Amino acid sequence: MATTTIQVSRETRDHLAELAKERGLTIGQLVEALAAEQPTAAQRAERLAADREVARRVIGVDMSDEEFDQAPDVLGNIYKIAAEKVRAARGVAA
Repeated sequence: MATTTIQVSRETRDHLAELAKERGLTIGQLVEALAAEQPTAAQRAERLAADREVARRVIGVDMSDEEFDQAPDVLGNIYKIAAEKVRAARGVAA
C-alpha cells in the first residue's frame, strides 16, 4: 500500500499518538479508522438514495425525493419525545 505524509500541528500529532497508543494502533491506522467512520457527501447521498429505495420497494411508500425532503423528521421527533419523558421522569426542566 502506498503511503503519504500529512502535516499537522505538534499538539495534534501528540494527541493522535496518544489516541493510537490507547487503541493499540499506529497513527496511520488510527487516521484510517477515523476517516472510515466519516462518510463523504457523495457516500451520504448514496446511502440516502438507497434508504429511500428500500422504503419505496419494501414498505410500499410511493414518494418522490421532494416528498421525502418535505416529510417530517419522524425519528428526530421520537428522540425529542423520549428525551422529554426521561427529563420528566428525572424531574429535570426542559
